[in-house]
Amino acid sequence: MGGHYDQAMTVRPASNPSPRTRPAKVPPAAAVAGASVAEQLGLAPGQSIELLKALHILTRDGKLNQDSRRKLKQVNHLLQFIEPLLQQVLDAQGNVTLADHGAGKSYLGFMLYDRFFSQRSVGQVYGVETRTELVERSRQLAQQLGFARMHFLPLSVQEAMISTELPAQIDVVTALHACDTATDDAIAFGLAKQAKHMVLVPCCQAEVAGVLRKHKALSLSRNPLSEIWRHPLHTREFGSQITNVLRCLQLEAHGYQVTVTELVGWEHSMKNELILATQAGNGKHSARERLNQVLDELNLQELKARFGLHV
Repeated sequence: MGGHYDQAMTVRPASNPSPRTRPAKVPPAAAVAGASVAEQLGLAPGQSIELLKALHILTRDGKLNQDSRRKLKQVNHLLQFIEPLLQQVLDAQGNVTLADHGAGKSYLGFMLYDRFFSQRSVGQVYGVETRTELVERSRQLAQQLGFARMHFLPLSVQEAMISTELPAQIDVVTALHACDTATDDAIAFGLAKQAKHMVLVPCCQAEVAGVLRKHKALSLSRNPLSEIWRHPLHTREFGSQITNVLRCLQLEAHGYQVTVTELVGWEHSMKNELILATQAGNGKHSARERLNQVLDELNLQELKARFGLHV
């Protein structure tokens, strides 16, 4: 499966693209200078410099600070994983829907639309975000850019699962740096929407570490391996790792084939774990059993409902 995601991205050129539905590109007269700027910035062929300025990733004069450079590198690298999945769904059914959960300022959604959806006449992108001011800002920018098939909804995950503003089924669910339990919310949303693919980059996991701390004394008396999280720093790091292990087991229990890899080099971000899940058939009973056993062993029984198990 890993090889599938490492394939080079192929983007078909748009046929007679309308200038009203595409942000302006570098003019042909500046092709040589534009190419060098794009290369220097690490942009994909045809990627809109004007869009990156509108997102404030680039300054007005096309410059990048160090933080923006890291952000651009992460999102562009993530797009190389997502675009083949979108194309796979599009080839199979003639249409594709994507929901970005915890969209924030919608960097990922806008850059995906620019590089993939605006090159094609079909497909819809939904940004789900609870902060209404960010939703309104994204709506205004999508209208300004002519990105007509982008939709932004001020909804919680529970509201998004039942909202009539979203299709009954979503093909691809993404969550980039969704903090703490927001990644679990994205998984719950993907399961409810029968997503064919989920692409998750977790961030700032604290819930499991908090439960580990609460039951530390009991765990130390029962299991010498609890020394792994006896110290606060180890509790935080172990809690983060075991959270993603539990998420992978949950996805496998629901019939997903899961791959875990790095998003970019660790020098660019410590929040760097990428979970790729593809619907592959019936759920694995063995994964559900192992998920239950790990939660019992670590005294995390109170989190069983969070990971889709009956208490």
